[in-house]
Amino acid sequence: MTAVIYARYSSDNQREESIEGQIRECTAYAEKNGITVIKHYIDRAFSAKTDNRPEFQQMIKDSGKKLFDVVLVWKFDRFARNRFDSANYKMILKKNGVHLISVMEPIAEGSQGILVETLLEGMAEYYSAELSEKVIRGQTENALKGTCTGGTGTIGYKIDDDKFYHLDPLTAPLVLEAFQRYDNGDKMVEIVNFLNDKGVRNMLGGKMTHSSVNTMLKNRRYIGELSFRDIVVPDAIPVIVPKDLFDRVQKRLDK
Repeated sequence: MTAVIYARYSSDNQREESIEGQIRECTAYAEKNGITVIKHYIDRAFSAKTDNRPEFQQMIKDSGKKLFDVVLVWKFDRFARNRFDSANYKMILKKNGVHLISVMEPIAEGSQGILVETLLEGMAEYYSAELSEKVIRGQTENALKGTCTGGTGTIGYKIDDDKFYHLDPLTAPLVLEAFQRYDNGDKMVEIVNFLNDKGVRNMLGGKMTHSSVNTMLKNRRYIGELSFRDIVVPDAIPVIVPKDLFDRVQKRLDK
């Protein structure tokens, strides 16, 4: 009997070691049961809530080529975190003559096994939904408190250890000057050149471009607003750009 191993980790406090652990457990199971592992399919930093997983999709596609008999996973939540996707992809595997095995959750054959497997899949979906709710709740609270809700940061600000925003004395004045220059008639390319000449870099460390300056000029954080989803908190962080100046810049951008 031949098998492949599918392993995955997301950003839910998991790292490369998680992949190694999953493969180790699956390999031990295969050796104990006389199964020959021919390939590993590994998705790094992909959530099982979505089926947009390149290696997973390749594995499903390869299952139709009669290359292997079994897919080994550490737990069912590595395979899918919602019942619809789980049922859909297991049906595809079944049609292709491939069996799915969770090495940490042995399932008996027959009606009892079907019930246990369904319960395990339900728990995986519950965990995923609960985790999402906790993340959203935490980020909402951060926005209301005026602290960072995540992301790559904003030019002109520094974030302290408690996630509060503070003005960056080096770049905040340059952000304000960029708004003033655009309000006074400078072209976008002139703003781009001005910021690059001053050594300003985008939050990924690259040079400023037309796109990054356009995004900067539309960023409402500069007037003190902090938002998350449908929540907007005014005066949540230090202001860099006066509201009247910001509004004039928006009118020119909209032309």
